[in-house]
Amino acid sequence: MGVDRPNPAVRIEPDLKFIRALNVQGADTLKKCFQCGTCSATCALSPDSDPFPRKEIVWAVWGMKDRLLRDPDVWLCYQCNDCSTRCPRGARPGNVLNAVRQECVHHYSKPSFLGRWVSQPACVPLLLGLPAALLTLALLAKDPIENALGISAGAEERIVFAYSSVFPHWLLNAFFGFFTFLVVVVLITGMARFWRAMKAEAVENGNFTPRKPLLPSIGATLKKIITHRDFAECEASRSRLLSHLCVFFGFAGLSLVAIWVITARYNPLIQDDFAYPFGFWNPWKILANLGGGAVVAGCLLMIWDRLKNSDDVGPGSYFDWSLISAILVVAITGFATEILHYQRLEPHRHIAYFVHLVFVFSVLIYLPYSKLAHLAYRTTAMVFAEHTGRTREATSPAGKMYGVKQEGVNDVANTAAEQ
Repeated sequence: MGVDRPNPAVRIEPDLKFIRALNVQGADTLKKCFQCGTCSATCALSPDSDPFPRKEIVWAVWGMKDRLLRDPDVWLCYQCNDCSTRCPRGARPGNVLNAVRQECVHHYSKPSFLGRWVSQPACVPLLLGLPAALLTLALLAKDPIENALGISAGAEERIVFAYSSVFPHWLLNAFFGFFTFLVVVVLITGMARFWRAMKAEAVENGNFTPRKPLLPSIGATLKKIITHRDFAECEASRSRLLSHLCVFFGFAGLSLVAIWVITARYNPLIQDDFAYPFGFWNPWKILANLGGGAVVAGCLLMIWDRLKNSDDVGPGSYFDWSLISAILVVAITGFATEILHYQRLEPHRHIAYFVHLVFVFSVLIYLPYSKLAHLAYRTTAMVFAEHTGRTREATSPAGKMYGVKQEGVNDVANTAAEQ
């Protein structure tokens, strides 16, 4: 006969500040959970081994910040809210994981105070004022720099009603290029810290065994992102798939046009004289308008979906709404600038263009601290999951690496249910 061995002890040191932060960020329904497991059983993406989000809810209830910040499963959730709509207690697990992801962004993206600013509505004037001030200073320095370096915009004088007299391309390229470099450094640094944290958690539990080489894992992840394959498996909020596809591919089109414009002088594919702004029927202008239209349509669909389902899943957090609003304003101000340009209205088109650039710059420099940082951290977690076999298709003992042993999770779960 076997001897029953006691379940391993789980040492818990609740982080009360972390719990309060989750409550403020939309996880105020957290303690309604009584660990029935409906959320994990409902989720189409949750692996069979140590499924989420049940264990994450336990850890959140107990303020186990370190455990959650090193958990890739938090990022395998797309907040489709299948779990929230079927939760018998209205605990809204999807919102809880969204709040945890926000804390992850704050933790891994430095300086962290910018993440706190981005999460506070009271900081909106400061967050918009800073980009406006930096862009204004750059424009004021335009003439002194041109005189000192002998830069001339004469080559662009053939363009009727060009923007270059006020916003020269060399200045905008240098300005946005410099800050894009800083943003990329912050993102890569945060992703590396997150990867090390996930790996350290796995190694600590003695279960880090790569199941797939890194490059194939990256390839599989990119395929999932481009096709939104995992998102398509969600049921309760299937309408969100269309809105995300619109924004994703709309931004992809706009980014392609931006890269084409920025590299105009050095692009070997451009054989003819390059003239910007484009004419209305220029293929690149058509692509930009289609991309901008897709972004506007996607944002409006997101807003409609959140308002329509607010009774079941809540109205959404400020973290969500701030990003949707910023992206929508970027697209709208872009169209306003285009319309005013074709109407030849002075100085209206330059004012609209300045406002547009301020919002574009805001989305860019706050990317590592806003919900747009999900692009980086979710991708990192997905690559790690592919790398270690932590997927729905390849459930393996590697699932044990993501937390305490299942008996320990159950102990914590049972204790939480009794509270």
